[in-house]
Amino acid sequence: MNEENYTVDILLVEDNPDDAGLVIRALKKQNLANNLLHLHDGAQALDFIFCKGPYENRKIENKPKLILLDLKMPKVGGIEVLKAIKEDDRTTSIPIVIMTSSSEERDVVESYRLGTNSFIVKPVDFDNFSKAVVELGFYWLLLNQAP
Repeated sequence: MNEENYTVDILLVEDNPDDAGLVIRALKKQNLANNLLHLHDGAQALDFIFCKGPYENRKIENKPKLILLDLKMPKVGGIEVLKAIKEDDRTTSIPIVIMTSSSEERDVVESYRLGTNSFIVKPVDFDNFSKAVVELGFYWLLLNQAP
């Protein structure tokens, strides 16, 4: 694989392996996970997005079409990742959907203030969670017209 031209349709940033597995299975079932990269924390996500560390040869122009971002993660939290992406002119247009178990109003307000495109509270029910993930994938990858 040519790392410079490595493209990702969906960047999933999720530290919970069970939630990540559900998202990946739901997207694969609908053939929406062909170019999906799963990273386990915010530090890895920032390295990938800004072409640092193991991703230093990747071109920043090869942006993900969608980032599914958890809020509560080790090392660097989702709010910090969201802020860094939205503050940089090279990455500000990447759609970001917060997918979290937090329904705290301050998290919702802060996420939208920083520029998230959507805030989804993860349903506890597997079927509802899978359905929500598939609908997100269809909308952001197939229906939404990105810049």
